[in-house]
Amino acid sequence: MVDHGPRTGAKVALTFDADMTDGMLASLRAGRVKSYANLRILDLLEREQVPATFFLTGKWVQRYPDVTRRIAGNPRFELANHTYGHAAFTADCYDLPRLPVDELAGDVAKTFEVIAPYGGRQTRYFRFPGLCHDAAALDALAPLGVTVVDGDVVSGDPFATAWKPLVRAVLDHVRPGSVVIMHVTEANAAMTDEALPHILAGLRERGLVPAPLSEVLTT
Repeated sequence: MVDHGPRTGAKVALTFDADMTDGMLASLRAGRVKSYANLRILDLLEREQVPATFFLTGKWVQRYPDVTRRIAGNPRFELANHTYGHAAFTADCYDLPRLPVDELAGDVAKTFEVIAPYGGRQTRYFRFPGLCHDAAALDALAPLGVTVVDGDVVSGDPFATAWKPLVRAVLDHVRPGSVVIMHVTEANAAMTDEALPHILAGLRERGLVPAPLSEVLTT
């Protein structure tokens, strides 16, 4: 389990979670929200050739296969695992429904199976929903050989109503080796694409360089 890479050099990892719950799927079907795939983030990362790592839920991949192919097709992007349906792996985790302990490994394994056909730079990195984990959850996933990645810089982008606090949250705490947590789920992280250009500019001013998570953790 890791929060960040070595504090040497200048590399930092920009990571984007792609959550998808049954409730989010219901909102899409009912037309209450337009999209949980923020293509403006991808446009910016591609245009500026910025590496990033995407923690994908299986249900998000199934809902957005074309976007997943776009991510997988970019050699600067890495794909990682964020569970199948963004259920909690512990009690009292942001009101998320909890999976039984005996179903945790199967949930994560199923997500790897969903992601696998898309190719690209796939990893064995895994992030718990809400970063909620305990000893039982870690023990359950041990046979899968995953590396659990939390992060040391939390943008706070879910349900944010302004972009400036996100920029401050990132730039006030980022350091060499940092793992920055953001979201690509447009409807419930609507300010991320607004904040991202300012975050990238701030990283440049600090002499920090975005890199794939695998490079940040092994540098």
